[in-house]
Amino acid sequence: WVSGGGANMWSVADAFQFVSTRVSGDVSIAADIRWPNKDQDGDPHRKACLILRQSLSPDSAYVDVACHGDGLCSIQYREFDGDTTHEVQSNVSAPSRVRLEKRGDYASLYIGNREDNMRPSGGSFRILFQEPYYVGLGVCAHNNERLETAVFSNVDLKKAPDISSKPSSESRKVESTLETISIASTDRRVVYHTAEHIEAPNWHPDSQTIFFNKTGRIFSIPVAGGDPTQIPTDTLNRANNDHGISPDGNTLVISDQTKSGGSRIYTLPIEGGMPKLITELAPSYWHGWSPDGATLAYCASRAGEFDIYTVPVGGGVETRLTTSEGLDDGPDYSPDGKSIYFNSDRSGKMHIWKMNVDGSEQTQLTNDEFNNWFPHPSPDGRWVVFISFAGDVEGHPANQDVSLRLMSLADGEIRTIAKLFGGQGTMNVPSWSPDSRNLAFVSYQLISQ
Repeated sequence: WVSGGGANMWSVADAFQFVSTRVSGDVSIAADIRWPNKDQDGDPHRKACLILRQSLSPDSAYVDVACHGDGLCSIQYREFDGDTTHEVQSNVSAPSRVRLEKRGDYASLYIGNREDNMRPSGGSFRILFQEPYYVGLGVCAHNNERLETAVFSNVDLKKAPDISSKPSSESRKVESTLETISIASTDRRVVYHTAEHIEAPNWHPDSQTIFFNKTGRIFSIPVAGGDPTQIPTDTLNRANNDHGISPDGNTLVISDQTKSGGSRIYTLPIEGGMPKLITELAPSYWHGWSPDGATLAYCASRAGEFDIYTVPVGGGVETRLTTSEGLDDGPDYSPDGKSIYFNSDRSGKMHIWKMNVDGSEQTQLTNDEFNNWFPHPSPDGRWVVFISFAGDVEGHPANQDVSLRLMSLADGEIRTIAKLFGGQGTMNVPSWSPDSRNLAFVSYQLISQ
């Protein structure tokens, strides 16, 4: 039994009761957690936590699993001393048992009702601890005038499974988590976690649905969570992660490799149906739809050179927009339809560029130590989000330490909104919510078998 007061564990400082010990290396701590007075008038925001903490100072860097009085279960963290707290909300309420693991630079939450059926909740993130650090149990009343008591039972503290940061054998498995992130707070929420490989979410204009690809097929799922629904695509069964939705929400565009010769672009009704071939030449990988619904933008290889092309949405003659040597990829339209953002390695590293819709005035926007891919302007025209790989990473491979970064179009300032294990499949295509407040993306997690 652990009792604690304290106003909160949030923002830039914490007040709570902490029962702890110091450790080094990677650790796993698990416990059954319950509130003995759950039917009484305790604060719904009170927290019973499994905690890893750099120090005992109130503003210390930390990560915890927080089981709230109202059933919310989140993994929360402060990346460095004095930083603001962030969280990834689980899509499971009031699990009986939780486990917090630190493996390498990543922290992860596992949930279940007993030790033999624990599963990842999704939403792991990157955080650095200096050794030694603290691990233990914590309780916060969320009310300075009260004491709250939580019961921690079957507590298990041990060395975490030894899993490399890069999967290289059959003993390692990568699972997928579809998440959303708030642009204002950078807090994240798990929509769907699966042991299968999923990729590339699109947020439907209705605000209620997200589309993604899995095993060559396209699926939809409610933003609030639930079970995915497969979209019928007739004989096409090799859809890749370059797909999207028309501005009016009625049409789906996919890039599919069922037909020999490589990826081609097709359109079909949003509910599924008979696909219509748009690009006869291959490979062609869709990335952007003009706001007026009339034109598709895509990356294509012609005579061995990857460039940006456009084509009428009904098909026809394609127009080549870029001619520079190197790889040009990831085109997406500005919301006013006057510009196209894309990524290009013509200046050395992969960087974000912008051009007019006729291909004129091609201008480089980023110039830093990262390789930056797949720019997506927000519907309100204020931001461009993109995914950043380390400077020594070639291409956009899977299973990498990556960051989602946000550029302000008002002043060009760039900030990191998420650090995660991802890469190919995380955010290849447009994934903004229609109100520009949130983004959808896929993170990945190494699992020991």
